[in-house]
Amino acid sequence: QVQLVESGGGLVQPGGSLRLSCVASGIIGGVRAWYRQAPGRQRELVATISASGLSTDYADFVKGRFTISRNDAKNTVYLQMNSLKPEDTAVYYCKIEEYWGQGTQVTVSS
Repeated sequence: QVQLVESGGGLVQPGGSLRLSCVASGIIGGVRAWYRQAPGRQRELVATISASGLSTDYADFVKGRFTISRNDAKNTVYLQMNSLKPEDTAVYYCKIEEYWGQGTQVTVSS
């Protein structure tokens, strides 16, 4: 049984930072991705990392601010989010193949 568990979300002021984690069980390797969904909006891709970890890709709206990484020894993918903006407020989800986590809320507000 595959399970993805995200953590690390919370309330942060504009300009602040958060680090999201997604621990996987029941599945190893593979391309991993972070998505987000704001209220009233469609879920959108934020970042991906290849199975080797050597290749990453980012949505334009987070380039230069967010960094995706992985630790396969811990079967975990991370999303380091810096210089957060109010428009980054959303539920953030990790995805591996067709599997989704339950999401973690990120709120950027003063």
